[in-house]
Amino acid sequence: MQNILEKYIPNQAIKQVLKLLNHDNLSIKVKQERKTRHGDYRSLPNGKHQITINSNLNKYRFLITLIHEIAHFEAYQHYGRFIKPHGLEWKRTFQHLMLPFLNPEIFPVELLSLLGNHFKNPKASSDTDVNLALALKQFDQPNDKTYIFDIPLGSTFRLYNGKVFMMGNKRVKRFECIELKTGKMYLFNPNTEVELLK
Repeated sequence: MQNILEKYIPNQAIKQVLKLLNHDNLSIKVKQERKTRHGDYRSLPNGKHQITINSNLNKYRFLITLIHEIAHFEAYQHYGRFIKPHGLEWKRTFQHLMLPFLNPEIFPVELLSLLGNHFKNPKASSDTDVNLALALKQFDQPNDKTYIFDIPLGSTFRLYNGKVFMMGNKRVKRFECIELKTGKMYLFNPNTEVELLK
């Protein structure tokens, strides 16, 4: 397990993460990129537990996602299976587990205040915290994608699933975009990555 972790998370976090993963019935699998999630946790029918995480995440997002999923496992162990997936029990568990990692030996200083703010009330996905999501993306591998907030009004863009949209107006936080094929309006977070069409 340590060899796998060395590839995906900051070295200073490995020892602490290994302590959290010291359960006989918990396994970690690194998967190919899934567009709809960074990771997930499952209680398996055989009594074992499995966490999967996308391989394409940068080391800081990978660590946050891993602790997020371990928090699901811990909350399940302590509170049972009838709690809400991202309810109060999970939030408290996630905060408690993440706290030892929130230091400059593990995360860059520019992320720490954003992480501290995020963990006052963690959400189901760090992507819904636009400021944190954009800060984390600075550590991603370069790609040919554009953030939706950079798309000019009236321009067209494509999502990962092939759907094509026209850029509309900004509401308070999100952008109105019309799917060209159906005419339906969708709202997008500013940090959504898209392919701008010429």
